[in-house]
Amino acid sequence: MKVIIIGPAYPLRGGLATYNERLARAFQDAGDEVRLVTFSLQYPDFLFPGQTQFSTEAGPADLDIEVSLNSVNPLSWLAVGRRLRHERPDLVIFRFWLPFMGPALGTVARLVRGNGHTRVVAITDNVIPHEKRPGDGPLTRYFLSACDGFVTMSRAVLADLQRLGFGSQPALYRPHPLYDNFGPALPKTKALATLQLDPAYRYILFFGFIRAYKGLDILLEALADARVAALPVKLLIAGEFYEDAAPYEALIKKYDLENRLVRATDFIPNERVAAYFSAADLVVQPYKNATQSGVSQVAYHFGRPMLVTDVGGLAELIPAGVVGYVVLPTPAAIAGALVDFYAHDREETLAAGVRQEAKKFSWEVMVAALKEVAGLAA
Repeated sequence: MKVIIIGPAYPLRGGLATYNERLARAFQDAGDEVRLVTFSLQYPDFLFPGQTQFSTEAGPADLDIEVSLNSVNPLSWLAVGRRLRHERPDLVIFRFWLPFMGPALGTVARLVRGNGHTRVVAITDNVIPHEKRPGDGPLTRYFLSACDGFVTMSRAVLADLQRLGFGSQPALYRPHPLYDNFGPALPKTKALATLQLDPAYRYILFFGFIRAYKGLDILLEALADARVAALPVKLLIAGEFYEDAAPYEALIKKYDLENRLVRATDFIPNERVAAYFSAADLVVQPYKNATQSGVSQVAYHFGRPMLVTDVGGLAELIPAGVVGYVVLPTPAAIAGALVDFYAHDREETLAAGVRQEAKKFSWEVMVAALKEVAGLAA
């Protein structure tokens, strides 16, 4: 089968690119011919909140990646769509995460489907965005109406598709597969040494881009709780600010938290991910709203217990008491879970649960789901 995956990939960086590249390898493992089509321009610089959109690492030598789609140039959309229509792949998979991408991806999808052969499927991270803007609805519907089927990675997004009027089209929920492409876990002592962390402390990890909906402010307030302050625990913040850092700095100053933090607030390259997760006792996702999170699947890969908030689809993959904690998105609830974790020394028990639960999340299942909704299952 000839498969095209359209979405972020090298030389772009970040979780979406990492996912798409890993998905391409899963199709290759299944015996399919795969090419990734990524953006020559993903976001105009004035719309991009981070430091850079591009990776500084070497590109993957085992993948066929075409850099050709410009998100704001309609001539690019027409050129890519017409070429793929003529090429007649069996399956085109779009990664959809933001209404801004609706015009470009929707136009390409319509053109490709015009050949009467190619099936078009979307992996929909979100169809109702975390950070809403005027025009989101029409842009999203323009893309969704060009697809033959959908795979979601949370039940919440599946429900959102139905709410938007796309419940009659083939759609499947399949959990986010494991991010197993960051190498093996390190012994904790080696990870601490690699990151030059003081082994006299224990570490909780907040990982990923820092945006308002991810709740770092809630976690900082939990860290200020007197019960947590009494523990020999530091918060390891590993991720780039995608918004103004000033409100977080104000909280750090207000609660005098500087000596209880370790900051790594630049983009974390792939080769450093293992060290951050392996150094942590517990991975904390204090989100205010969410559909799913790739961070959970990195934590599963590295066998790390998790604390998540009970919002959106975030808790679907975290059996409470088995792999970690599911709590309300409040400082008091998070602080209570942290105290329970350390006071009762639950790391090893929960880590064993993580290793067992991780067996459920395979890339083969995701590949099969994409082919099924496309009507191309064997």
